[in-house]
This record gives sequence, structure tokens and C-alpha cells, in this order.
Amino acid sequence: MTRTPDGTGEPQPGTGTSAVTAVPRTLEPESSLGPSAVAAPLPSPAGRPPESAPLTSRLLARAALLTACLSVAAALLGLVRDQSLARLFGAGRDTDAFLVAWTVPEFAATLLIEDGLAFALIPAFSAALARRARGDAGDPVRSLMAGTLPRLAAAFAAAGVLLALAAPWCVAVLAPGLPDPDLAVDCTRLTASCVLSFGLAGYCSAALRAHRRFLAPAAIYIVHNVAIITAMYAFGGRWGVRSAAFGVAAGGCLMVVVQLPSMLGELRRGRGGRTELRPAAPAPPLDVPLLAAVLLFALCRQSQVLIERFLASGLPAGAISHLNYAQKVAQIPMTLSMMLSTVTFPVVARALADGDTERARGRVERDVAVAARLVLLGAAAVVACAPQLIGLLFQRGAFTAQDTAATAGVMRVYALGLLAQTLTGVLVRSYFSAGRATWYPLAAMAAGIAATCGLGACTAGSLGAVGIAAANAAGITLTAALLLAGTGRRRVPLRAGAVLRGLGRPLGAAGAATVAGGLAAGVPSAAPAGLAAGAATVTVVFLLLGGAPGARALAPALRPVRSLPQRLAHALTTR
Repeated sequence: MTRTPDGTGEPQPGTGTSAVTAVPRTLEPESSLGPSAVAAPLPSPAGRPPESAPLTSRLLARAALLTACLSVAAALLGLVRDQSLARLFGAGRDTDAFLVAWTVPEFAATLLIEDGLAFALIPAFSAALARRARGDAGDPVRSLMAGTLPRLAAAFAAAGVLLALAAPWCVAVLAPGLPDPDLAVDCTRLTASCVLSFGLAGYCSAALRAHRRFLAPAAIYIVHNVAIITAMYAFGGRWGVRSAAFGVAAGGCLMVVVQLPSMLGELRRGRGGRTELRPAAPAPPLDVPLLAAVLLFALCRQSQVLIERFLASGLPAGAISHLNYAQKVAQIPMTLSMMLSTVTFPVVARALADGDTERARGRVERDVAVAARLVLLGAAAVVACAPQLIGLLFQRGAFTAQDTAATAGVMRVYALGLLAQTLTGVLVRSYFSAGRATWYPLAAMAAGIAATCGLGACTAGSLGAVGIAAANAAGITLTAALLLAGTGRRRVPLRAGAVLRGLGRPLGAAGAATVAGGLAAGVPSAAPAGLAAGAATVTVVFLLLGGAPGARALAPALRPVRSLPQRLAHALTTR
């Protein structure tokens, strides 16, 4: 499973008189993610680079930095949300019931905001922006919205109503061994509203990112988590864990509201300076094969959660909660490592549209190298400091020391699949970046799911939640291997051998850093001190052994940080 806020689009020239639609070749130097030869203007305060600006590496790095900062804030609030859930309701049957209902927003986020809808809508909006820049009849962006939004909204609403009506059956299928199914049914009916709200939020997010607007889409998980936390503390004493489900529903509505000003602003901007001398082009139909391919892939990937909770529902109470808490913490390094590929997705899409497969290949290979090193560093820290990290985050209130030990053990096993989770997230973008349907990613994911099912069924009885986590790691590793092997014959012909050889050194560095960090973390008796010692040791050993990305790869992202003092001084002196 993946819970990465992503889904960038292929930015195109926006309004204005320019008829140039191709990105300049100086935009993406093939040798590194270093500074571009073309100077990029600063992004606007709203987090949006000017549409007329070339999409240079410097601009990409700044967009990635903005997205990463907001994603860190959302991840921290997600931890606060999980801490609040553990503090108020523990890791027992009530929390298990809510987490079965939590399957709905998890699936909706993946299908409608992350891996699914974004892969279909972003290329469509990018093409519409290109036609607008060329001066095509009418407003292609508005025409696209007229042809897609009403139909999709009606489908989302119908699916949400159907899910609410079928909640008892869904709970029985998802968690047949759940001790309190009625509570899970109530929570599921509340979270069913997310199908509509997340669908609309995902639509707005795809449109805004295609317009190079990153702030509002990256902030949606912040407002969502705030709503859940507020609802739990405001209504938890009266409604119990149902308050968390109510917060999920309210937060979904806020995800739409927070993007509406930017969305409406872009629509108004699109009409500025345009002279409608010709009749508007007809609304394009939905690309059904592409939409089906991306949604089925995302559904198949997210079904890992169903498998885990189905198998864990027959284990002692708390197993589902331990799996949930372990996964949420373990996936933070993966989320952060994919920020660069989230922003560079448009570069790959533009290169393929131009027929430049070499540029697309170079971009994806660099993304794999950087993302893999970052996630390996995070995974090493997670494995080395698992007990200290879980104890510091959750061990209070109804969350006991036994829960900490069980969750830490599960998290260490989950972390073994983090590299494969990241590779899957990066590689699948190369398959869908051309905006055409392809079924190979679905086949690769189905093979991984089959492995997860088989291994999980064999190990859950003897190893419990740890066995389920191990099956998850094995299944996603198989998927990543198949996706890497299949790229040579499809959209972006990666050099699989070179990619694997490039991972050898950081893998060795991560292994050594994990051992050293685990020893250092066990020396102090206090959890905070152990976590600090372990994390510092992991970082130092990993860097000394050469596991970190090269300086040229990180230079564009660090440049805004280095220039921050000068910009602050300039702002103070000009007042």
C-alpha cells in the first residue's frame, strides 16, 4: 500500500500569446539534476511558477521542495492523528472497527487522488493547456471540464451511496472475524462520503498541478488530518471512535474547499485576453481504456490493505491496529523520497510527447537513483530505532508497552519493502506518462498481490501480524522487479542492469548503517535519547559509506535554503 500525496501533471504553457508548446531542450540536462543553463524566475507566493517560465531543473527542485515541506507537515499531522487515535481509543476492538472503515478513505485517496485518476486526468489537462496556448477554438480546458467533471461527479456520488447501503456486506467481507461489526458498519457509512469528496478533490488536484499550481493540492492532507483530530477530541467522549469517522467525512469536504479558490482563479485566468472568434470545440470524451487501466492498477495496489486486514481480523484483538500504526510510520521515508518524481512526472510526459525517449529515460533513471537512496536511509533509521520511535510516538494512554513491542516488530518487517514501494511508485509513472492505456503495470501488481495472498495465508497463523507484513514486503518486491524488467520494451526503455548496479552501494551502506544504528539506539535507557543516538549513527554511517545522492543531484533543492538568509535580509531592508 502506498499513501503518497502525488499526482503532478505535465505543465504546459498557459494563457498568453506564445504559440510555443514544446519545452526547451536546455530544460533537462541529461548528465545530472544540476542547475540548468536557463535561469528560472521565482515561483509566485501562491506556490505556482509562472506558466510562461521554462521548466528548468531549478524550478523543478523548488516545486519539489514546496511539495516536500507540505507533505512533511501532513505526515506530522498524520502522526498526531494516529497518536490521538491510540491515546483515546487504544489498540483494541474499537480501533480495529474504525480501521476497517478507514479502508474507504485509503482506497479513495489512491484511486481518486494519487495513483489512479491523476494518471488519466493530468495528461488530458496538459493537452488541453497546449491547445489553449496554440489558440484553438474556444477554451479547451473548459471544454475538457464540461465533458468530464459532470460524469465523474455523478459516478462518484452513485458509488458513495452504494457503498453506504452495502456497508454491512463490505464489513463482513473485509473483516469476517471482527468482534464488533456494527461499529465498523456505522463508521463505514460515515466514511463512504469520501468517494465523492475525494473524487472532486482529486479532479481539482490534477487540474491545478497541470497548471503548475502545487500549493493547494499539497495542502489537502493537512486540512483532512486537522478535521479528523479536531473531531476526535471534540466528539470522542460522546460518540466514541465514530467521531474519527465523522472527522474523515468532514475533512474530505475541506479537501475540496481548500482548492476551489485556486481552481476558480485558473478558470478566470484562462479567459483573460482571449477573443472567442470561433465556436468552442466539442467536449472530448473520457479516455475509458486509460481510465480503466490506471484505476484498476491503483485498486489492485491498494488491495494489499484488504488482504492485511482480512488476514489480521482472525488474529487476537489489536493486530489490525498494530499493522496500521507500523505501516503509517514506516511509510514516511517512502513518502518523502518520492517528492522529486512527483514533480518531474511532467518532464517525462513532455519528453515522450516529443518522441525524446532518451531524455525520458535519463530523467526516470535519475529519479530512481535519488529516491532509492533517500528511502534506504529512512528505512535504515526505521529498522534501527523501531522500539524507540514507536514508544515515543504512541506509548501513552490506552497504548501499552506490549502494543509498542508488537508494533515495532511489525514495522521492522514492513521496512524491508520500502525500497520496492518507492521503486514501484517511481516506475509506474513512466508507464502512464504518455497518456495511453497500458495493462502491464496491472499484471505486475496482480502478480505481487498473488504473492502477498499466498505468503500471508501461510504465515499469518504462525507469525501473526509479522508474517502478514513479511508477505506485504515480498509481494511489492516482486511487483517492483517486474516493473523494472518490463520498462525496456515499453514507454521508457530503462537500462535495468545499470539501475540495479547503481543500487548496490547504497544497499550495502543501508545494511551497515542499520546494524550500527541499532546498537547505538539500545545504549541509552530513555526512548528520546535512544532515538537521537540511533538516527545520528545511521545518518553518519550511511553518508560515510557513500549511500547518499551526489551533491549535484541535491544542489537545486538546497539552493533555495541557502539563499533564504539573503532573501530575508533583502525583504527587511526594502520595507
